[in-house]
Amino acid sequence: MSFDEVRLPDNVERGASGGPSFHTTVLELASGHEQRNQNWSATRAIYDIGYGIQNKNDLSLVVAFFYARRGKARGFRFKDWADFEVSEAQEIGIGDDVEDDFQISKRYTSGAVTFERPLTKIVSGSVVVYIDDVVQSSGFTIDYDTGIIHFSTPPALDEVVQWSGEFDTPVRFDTDSLAVSMEIFYAGTIPSIPIVEVRT
Repeated sequence: MSFDEVRLPDNVERGASGGPSFHTTVLELASGHEQRNQNWSATRAIYDIGYGIQNKNDLSLVVAFFYARRGKARGFRFKDWADFEVSEAQEIGIGDDVEDDFQISKRYTSGAVTFERPLTKIVSGSVVVYIDDVVQSSGFTIDYDTGIIHFSTPPALDEVVQWSGEFDTPVRFDTDSLAVSMEIFYAGTIPSIPIVEVRT
């Protein structure tokens, strides 16, 4: 899959509208009861970056970015300002003396239910790695494009591997046509420029 490790301008991303989405089929029975089928085990975010375009310079940057991505053809990084970090040490695995690769993820907990979201596009220089709440300064490498932490020596049995830091969402444009004109922009109409999360 073609993917460019670049991001939109911060101010455009900050003004975007959107967030996570699931895909659920709801069958309504004659009794009024429902049967619900969760078609996706993972979420897929949908955004509209048109809301982030505030001036002519923003528009020019987005148009150039669109050309460079060839519309839908090439993916890119996107900073969701509503959800871009893990600020405190969060568990991503338990040591067993064998496993040396750990996938960075984020946990969302409500009551007794937890949703774990694997993260693949990590912000370079933002990550702190912990073992049993102790910050690690060496003995590991981080692949910022896949979200894999590799330890040179596997964590010991029952040691808790944790991380904190920032992440981006891998996305692509959800259109091959950029229908934006300066007349519409100056008239105060917000252009629709949809982007959608891609699975990496």
